[in-house]
Amino acid sequence: MLAFAPLHSAASAAATVVTWLADVLAPLTGGAATAAAIVLFTVAVRLLISPLTVAQVRGERRRTALAPEVRELQRRYADDPARLQSELFALYRNAGASPVAGCLPALLQAPFFLVMYRLFATGDGAPELLGERLAGVPLGWHLGDGLAGPVPLVFGVLLAALLALAWWSSRRMRRAAAATGTVAGTPAEGPGAAVLGRVLPLLPYGTVLVALVVPLAAVLYLVTTTAWTALEQVVLRRPQPAAAIDKR
Repeated sequence: MLAFAPLHSAASAAATVVTWLADVLAPLTGGAATAAAIVLFTVAVRLLISPLTVAQVRGERRRTALAPEVRELQRRYADDPARLQSELFALYRNAGASPVAGCLPALLQAPFFLVMYRLFATGDGAPELLGERLAGVPLGWHLGDGLAGPVPLVFGVLLAALLALAWWSSRRMRRAAAATGTVAGTPAEGPGAAVLGRVLPLLPYGTVLVALVVPLAAVLYLVTTTAWTALEQVVLRRPQPAAAIDKR
């Protein structure tokens, strides 16, 4: 159990925050106070990492501006994939547009999701939270814990929302790849590029698969964070004049 001590401490801290938020929200949300607290907790996490998200968007804009140069490199080194990779990364590095920077916001969210999963899967830190409900369904329940009453409806609505958001994100990824001439900062041509181009846009649907096996509280976290990401796409990725992009 010593190896899990940091996770236990994190779950206990999260339980304290969620419980405090639920107490504050109880007069407004009644029996859904804990569910509302999870939503606010998730929003707080996203606000915490928002500077990295802004940096990610700026990097994507720089990569979009580099698209003509990328296509020229792809044409020039079409028969030399290794040289193409080297030239592309050098181009991104010189322009300050790291192809891996976009992964950081997602990676930083993983520990918070793990804590939320542990909190509502085991009750670690606050067993009483397992009995809190959303529309009559305990937040510690999984989809398979009951297929009658409100369970199918509550999980169904949340899963439908995740599916719609995954479809939107997948389409945006394909459009971004077409605009920049790359897929996640890698060449759109060369060994494995075609497979990568098909697989990466499918990754958003992995969130739906995860939601099938985690507690309701974790599903609520996933829906909130995914919806927040979609909102960021709309707000931060609005078309801007070329001059504004260059300045960034």
